[in-house]
Amino acid sequence: MVKKDLDWANLDFSYRKTDKRYVANYRNGEWDAGDLTDDDKVTISECAGVLHYSQSCFEGLKAYTTEDGHIVAFRPDMNAERMESSAKRLEMPVFPKEKFVDAVVETVRANAAYVPPYGTGATLYIRPYMFGSGPVIGVAPSKEYQFRILTTPVGPYFKGGVRALNLCVSDFDRAAPRGTGDIKAGLNYAMSLRAIVTAHRNGYDENMFLDAATRTMVEETGGANFIFVTKDNKIVTPKSDSILPSITRRSLLHIAKEYLGFTVEEREVYFSEVSDFTECGLCGTAAVISPVGKIVDHGREICMPNSFNGMGTVIKKLYDTLTGIQMGQIEAPKGWIKIIA
Repeated sequence: MVKKDLDWANLDFSYRKTDKRYVANYRNGEWDAGDLTDDDKVTISECAGVLHYSQSCFEGLKAYTTEDGHIVAFRPDMNAERMESSAKRLEMPVFPKEKFVDAVVETVRANAAYVPPYGTGATLYIRPYMFGSGPVIGVAPSKEYQFRILTTPVGPYFKGGVRALNLCVSDFDRAAPRGTGDIKAGLNYAMSLRAIVTAHRNGYDENMFLDAATRTMVEETGGANFIFVTKDNKIVTPKSDSILPSITRRSLLHIAKEYLGFTVEEREVYFSEVSDFTECGLCGTAAVISPVGKIVDHGREICMPNSFNGMGTVIKKLYDTLTGIQMGQIEAPKGWIKIIA
């Protein structure tokens, strides 16, 4: 396979059009067979449900070139299950899990020339998404939907690669109790845009969102889950019904316990505890895990002593183990790696 002529080692995290994308349509109560297309344009009714009532959800995963030259995807079945939860919550038809995984494989194979070579630090980002495509004027679910998958080669999510991030405690609420915070709905990210633009304008990399009900507990950022490390090297991650269940976070916790022997706690994390932690990381598909050096709460600085200048010892072990599994250097748990080519 001849790869595209790209500067793989210097890619940023932005969209680059690839050759093929997958499209399937839901009409008259069923999904069609779906197929690949060259056309990157989406044509829908001016009255499509997604345009007026934000009926949309999406997923994100990556394809890699492993050390032995295979192209693989990381846990696409988990993305299929999470999209199923999102679709049900938004009154959208479920795209079948097996068909989802097959569509990911088909799309990546068709764009194999865009999967970055091993060792470049770049990956092929895969974005499955679904939206209400049929006309809706009254407040109701659409009767027609489109499921699509696009791919794009990307570099690191945060500019400058792996470095300690500076966060601020947001004055905005990300998700309400019993709301949609635990699904990957487009509307959640629209709600976070003002907060992230404000944070960037003030010189921060990201926000720390607290729970909307009491504003005493840590939830997540706009696009990643938190992982904390205690002074005695326990790994702690916030637990809440309004946090998106990150596949990366769940994978890291399994690795921490089963591969590295750490004690793991999933529980409510009070903001008052944050100053007692020694390391902090943001984890998600795009960033994998990025160290947090400082959290600023309206002028009060909370520094993470072991991750202030970069990855601390524990977060580095988690990062190295997960990426080692993804790149084929470490044996993966059964079912985690989907070989595509």
